[in-house]
Amino acid sequence: MDNFMRKQLIAQPSQKEITNRENWLDIEDITQVELTSEQETFPIEGALTLRAGAGWRAQTAGPQTIRLHFEKPLSVSCIQLVFEELKQARTQEFVLSWLSQDGKPYKEIVRQQYTFSPAGTTREVEEYQVELPAVKGLALTIIPDISRSDAYASLVALRLR
Repeated sequence: MDNFMRKQLIAQPSQKEITNRENWLDIEDITQVELTSEQETFPIEGALTLRAGAGWRAQTAGPQTIRLHFEKPLSVSCIQLVFEELKQARTQEFVLSWLSQDGKPYKEIVRQQYTFSPAGTTREVEEYQVELPAVKGLALTIIPDISRSDAYASLVALRLR
């Protein structure tokens, strides 16, 4: 007797469907952005959109800062950062800080270093569970290579929940 397994091919969910399932905030429309540099072909919108984007890349080498200022204070419970480096080995450092509604100076959430190795490790996904009420702004400072000044910063995605 021949046994046959019943099976059916299903469609892969799109990046937009995955993102929507995770309830990320659509911060594109409620954010004013300040940044030190950006390549014309890789603007900051590419890292902030909920759709799959190409990400952001700096126009100039060395440390870069991205600041998000929200129209209305947000309550933030999760911050996701995605970095990628496909070409050169380097050790990157980033600092993520937040600005509360009370106007006090930025407070550091995390400072971290990560080593990219194109032969193996090319992507860094960081997700921080936080309890930040009334967030007026976020600042991300990226030092693309702690040992050299000629590396370029990039960011694939920044998401908030």
